[in-house]
Amino acid sequence: MRKTLPTLLAAGLAAAAFTTSTQALAYGAGDFFTRLGVAKVAPKSDNGSVVDGAVAVDVQDDTRFAFTLGYRFHDKIGIELLAAEQFKHDIELSVGGDIADVASTKHLPPTLTVQYYPLGGTDALVQPYVGVGVNYTTFSSEKSGLGDLSLDDSWGAAGQVGVDVLINDNWALNAAAWYIDLETDASLDGNDIGTVKIDPWVVMGGISYRF
Repeated sequence: MRKTLPTLLAAGLAAAAFTTSTQALAYGAGDFFTRLGVAKVAPKSDNGSVVDGAVAVDVQDDTRFAFTLGYRFHDKIGIELLAAEQFKHDIELSVGGDIADVASTKHLPPTLTVQYYPLGGTDALVQPYVGVGVNYTTFSSEKSGLGDLSLDDSWGAAGQVGVDVLINDNWALNAAAWYIDLETDASLDGNDIGTVKIDPWVVMGGISYRF
């Protein structure tokens, strides 16, 4: 039976609507996204020693608001930048097992990673990913009762794992973790006293929104 023009138009519109819906559900190329949540920076337990090994260093954890911005230029490949409000860490300086001073510092840890999404391009509700990249950490507001403490800015490698659990076309629950190779040279009253090895895990939980 010959189809009329209105019938053909209706079929075309239905096909277009189906295609648009499928593309909206697809998780992949062309997506801009942001992730918002709370992040904990947890330095490794042994942060080394300074002053020729005489003073042990223990950098404490801190938790702050964090967010990311990213783009997927391929179904399975994307990039993401981690940013946050300033983290503040207490730093215990111990001599012979006794705490000699509790210093402190603030830092910003912007981290850029290239990510791989193994299920990208599908409508799977659980979308894991991994990433590798680079971190730049800048320190500020260093304080110490022992003198004028200064910590140098640091560049280091970073690795990442994460997962989005999709709620609808735009929103998802997110969990992610970064490992950062972070070391900083320390000085006191202008004199070099050694290197502090922080090497933290950054663990973040929150929500994701894609445009």
